[in-house]
Amino acid sequence: MLIKQASRDHFCALRTIELASFETLRDAHAVSGEPSASSDEELQQYLDHGFLYAVFDENGVPVGYGGAYVTEGWLHIGEIDVHPSWQQKGLGRRLMETLLSEGRSRQLGGATLTTDRFAPFNAPFYTSLGFQLIARDKCSPRLRSVLRSEVEKGADPLRRVAMVLMF
Repeated sequence: MLIKQASRDHFCALRTIELASFETLRDAHAVSGEPSASSDEELQQYLDHGFLYAVFDENGVPVGYGGAYVTEGWLHIGEIDVHPSWQQKGLGRRLMETLLSEGRSRQLGGATLTTDRFAPFNAPFYTSLGFQLIARDKCSPRLRSVLRSEVEKGADPLRRVAMVLMF
């Protein structure tokens, strides 16, 4: 399995992965409602910041991806998804390690993300990588805004949390 930067040509495949992964999240009660995927603008933001990576199978087809952007001197992980057929193989961990390694090489302050607190492949997984939960009242205005936006899209506010990893 090869991890490398994705391109605009991969956007459709990345959205397909994200939509398929939505059902894994639904099964864990981490999401509800209609499946949704990142927009061209969100994917382009990751690409513009140099933080759009995909894991490719032996035929060069993306089976997972991670996207992030730099804000306020920090890396913000916006999306990590692995197609259900390829989950439980360490690909999500490898994608996260790739994003975090690139963030460290750019000498950023650390990384942030928002996630579901209960799904085992969300907050508990990120904790295993060194991320720590941030109390909502300790979140930066930017992270509070991200959490608020997720709730407006239908996420359960009692399940959504912000996390931080200092580099």
